[in-house]
Amino acid sequence: MRAVATIGAPYQPEHVTHLFEAAQPELEARGVAEVRIGGRKFTLKKQFVEDVARIKTGHLIRDLKAALLVLHSPQDEIVEIDNATQLFKAAQHPRSFISLDGADHLLSRPADSLYVGEAIAAWVSRYLDAAEAIPLPSAYPVVGRIETTPYLMEFQIGAHHLVADEPASVGGQDLGPDPYSFLLTALGACTGMTLRMFAERKGWDLQEVRVHLQHGKVHAQDCAECETKEGKIDHIIRVIELEGNLDATQRQRLMEIADRCPVHRTLHSEVKIDTRLEA
Repeated sequence: MRAVATIGAPYQPEHVTHLFEAAQPELEARGVAEVRIGGRKFTLKKQFVEDVARIKTGHLIRDLKAALLVLHSPQDEIVEIDNATQLFKAAQHPRSFISLDGADHLLSRPADSLYVGEAIAAWVSRYLDAAEAIPLPSAYPVVGRIETTPYLMEFQIGAHHLVADEPASVGGQDLGPDPYSFLLTALGACTGMTLRMFAERKGWDLQEVRVHLQHGKVHAQDCAECETKEGKIDHIIRVIELEGNLDATQRQRLMEIADRCPVHRTLHSEVKIDTRLEA
């Protein structure tokens, strides 16, 4: 064991026994009982209660021989902040403390739980080697997987791992870009890379390219140059900024080259997608 993180933890486990005193008769009779802590239901077993009464943590913390991170909210109404002070004082170095100001005991707000997860990940990187992402076996260059969490999806692209999600407004958790943002990213990346390659080949002083993109839907009848005349069509706005010592002719040529990037051509050409069910 190299590192330990506590989140809203009591200094002594027996500190929390008062939270389920009312359930003691049922625990004694049935060996299991349902209790409510911090507004949530938990199922406790008699063995857990006996363990809580038996364990004394002072010497365990002192002799931990591992890095300790104590995370606690000053507004914790279940386990007072003084417990964090006692945990921190009992520990040997290396020890760290992070105040979770504004959070409740169970980190009910997603923003608080995400902050804690990111803080622990950053802290523990000093003590643990970075874990390799679990590979998604596939014979194809891109593979994605979605399980039961709406609508979080994991992607493996060669050695790279990405996540996609939907915003909270449509039921997602906003833990990653939505699908159309990935589409815009592909177009933007292709645009910038193509302009960089072209400028380097020409020896032009192109110092920076910024690509701004937006996707939406417009009525086909409002698009004079579009072949489709009914319903709605996809509309992508792409704004390109070019920084460098470039004259007007060079800038115009770079704008023409932007329309020749491979992803741009793919979006404008006929695309055939073969879909089949894997056995």
